[in-house]
Amino acid sequence: MTEPTTPETRLWTPEGFREDEWSHAESADALAGNGRFILPLQAFLDLDPEVRRSAKERLGVVLQPGDQLEKIADLLDQLSLVALAFPAFGDGRSFSKGELLRNRYHFTGALRATGQILVDPLPHMLRLGFDEFEISNPVLLKRLEEGRTGGLGLYYQPAAIAEPKGPKYSWRRLRNS
Repeated sequence: MTEPTTPETRLWTPEGFREDEWSHAESADALAGNGRFILPLQAFLDLDPEVRRSAKERLGVVLQPGDQLEKIADLLDQLSLVALAFPAFGDGRSFSKGELLRNRYHFTGALRATGQILVDPLPHMLRLGFDEFEISNPVLLKRLEEGRTGGLGLYYQPAAIAEPKGPKYSWRRLRNS
């Protein structure tokens, strides 16, 4: 009898696959070692403010769909990465958080999607401003290895990513370049 294999998780950015410099940690104790760590929301909030400021380059936070984004809104300048969890396909709350981070709070650090990242939502995530993805879905891994991200070529909605140069008409479609 064979045991089911756990899917490999790889880090993908719009530039391609790369080595992940970040590790998920459950508590701030990980900061005693070397490396860059993604902490759960409460572990991040429990850190001494001076530790948060001094460890900015090696400190990230992961938000679950039920976590309130407002809890870190005033602390975004102390983070170089925010990871948003997508634990289930039908739970889109992290899409909203990603859009708010980029457009309302003007977060300029890395915005990472983690969890169940699937083929169809990936182009939308890119338009919202996500720039790192922890990919374990075998179909998506294969497509990304082949350089196929999918998506539509025309959009009505504005996006967090730069739009093409030229006249701007909110009522006209934008062609994806």
